[in-house]
Amino acid sequence: MSGEYLYAYGVIENEELTVDIDGVEQATQAYTVDHRTLSAITSDISTMEPEETDENVRSHDEVLQTIMFWNGGRTVVPMQFGMTFKNERPLKNVLRGGRRAFTHALQEMDGMVEFGVKIVVDEDTTIDREAVRESTAERLAAVSEQEARNDLFSDRLVVNRSYLVDRNERESFDSAVDRITDEYSDSVTVQYTGPWAPYNFVDIEISSQ
Repeated sequence: MSGEYLYAYGVIENEELTVDIDGVEQATQAYTVDHRTLSAITSDISTMEPEETDENVRSHDEVLQTIMFWNGGRTVVPMQFGMTFKNERPLKNVLRGGRRAFTHALQEMDGMVEFGVKIVVDEDTTIDREAVRESTAERLAAVSEQEARNDLFSDRLVVNRSYLVDRNERESFDSAVDRITDEYSDSVTVQYTGPWAPYNFVDIEISSQ
């Protein structure tokens, strides 16, 4: 799909890439726009205001996943959904102005991916919620670098956390989640998602132009 605007997914260390993808607004190819030591992952779209549909949000995440693991893999600093630019010039201005922050984030997140863990109490089940939280936190802290606590938006939601995990420790993290799932299988449902780009562990505020 061609378009007159640039949609940006995230930033990597300088690398020339062109990858076939199923992107935002039905984009079919992602490619890099470079400024010095940084490259933005972009695709062409036909609107400055892509609609935040489930399909578009999912495509945004999946493009980042593809880039993270494509041809050997690389570290990605994600941008929030909806970062659209009129052309390469304002995007390069963002890379220029944010170069220090992006570079620092790439160094901090080197080799890291994010996983999400939710634990939901089954209906009509009584458990010691605090004990489950403490046990889960202890086990997953041992195989992750950082955690971020997310809102408990449901009465049945006991744990809702994001974890920053070294790629080399993924099997250990998977195994820890499996053990938690097995132990509480008669009373909770464990929802395990990822790997994602490290959204919850990067804090860079930028605006599109």
